[in-house]
Amino acid sequence: MNELKSYRIAVMPGDGTGPEVIREALKALQAAAARCNFKAEEVHYDLGGDRYLRTGEVLPPSVLEELKGFDAILLGAIGHPDVKPGILEKGLLLAMRFQLDQYINLRPVILYPGVDTPLKDKRPEDINFVVIRENTEGLYAGAGGFLRKGTPQEVAIQESINTRMGVERCVRFAFDFCRRNQRKKVTLCGKTNVLTFAFDLWERTFYEVAREYPEITADYAHVDATCMWMVKNPEWFDVIVTDNMFGDIITDLGGMIQGGMGIAAGGNINPEGVSMFEPIGGSAPKYTGQNVINPIAAIGAAQMMLEQLGEDTAGGLIGNAIRKAAARDLKSMSAGKMGYGTSEVGDLIAKYVSVD
Repeated sequence: MNELKSYRIAVMPGDGTGPEVIREALKALQAAAARCNFKAEEVHYDLGGDRYLRTGEVLPPSVLEELKGFDAILLGAIGHPDVKPGILEKGLLLAMRFQLDQYINLRPVILYPGVDTPLKDKRPEDINFVVIRENTEGLYAGAGGFLRKGTPQEVAIQESINTRMGVERCVRFAFDFCRRNQRKKVTLCGKTNVLTFAFDLWERTFYEVAREYPEITADYAHVDATCMWMVKNPEWFDVIVTDNMFGDIITDLGGMIQGGMGIAAGGNINPEGVSMFEPIGGSAPKYTGQNVINPIAAIGAAQMMLEQLGEDTAGGLIGNAIRKAAARDLKSMSAGKMGYGTSEVGDLIAKYVSVD
């Protein structure tokens, strides 16, 4: 008898409602694993605000080294009301992205059937695109500093770092993703008329790489126009590739047009190493322990994780289960208004994964 294929998953429930949504994501993950004949071994880590307040540790070097040996990471949420903003975000999220070289942020923007969008007359077929964001350079590289801090003459400098290597591997990932998923167009989102150094590099690299993919349409839009068209004509977009800062902004806009942050899932991808998957919404501490938070985004993150691991059938089962629950059962995607509690939504989706 052949031994089942097994994946080691580092699970970080995190802060606030993170443990609640991760619990439901794991139900879907294990249901998909059972149905598709593989194992998902969970190893839990208590990284987050409570650990920091208890021990002063954010991401111990030994834990970071351990994470390199996993097949994937599933994260709930980071953000604690008693921890100063920036400590956990920089010390944990950005540290993992940089140290594990998760140089792609992958954000599907999908309007599920039955979900309300704030965009008038837009349907699921109109809102179905992907944002691919460079994840380890740009303004988030941390280059800069203060001069005369705390004085009336204070100067603060924040520099955007863009390398040919970093830009090219992100752009190439976007075109490969487009080709692999049988999409037709890649749009570079930038600001070439003002950021004439950084986006000169991006634009030149983009069109040089595009020549290797003649079957894919390559076009360009300024970031302000991208935001406008995401609201007015989201159906124009297929795959968007952009830098770290612009990607951070437009993916939140994407979350809202797909019905809210409770639906939005994302992946921090290292195609050659370990990747991390998470719901995009924050830790939502005001809802902690109330069993009202929407777990769909975390369940969608588990779907993305399986697809990145090559378990496309299992990922598809979760995706179809989310669509069924959204179309048939959930009254709303807002916390406390779904018609079901958090755990009930998780049970419902796990049931749909187990039985078509």
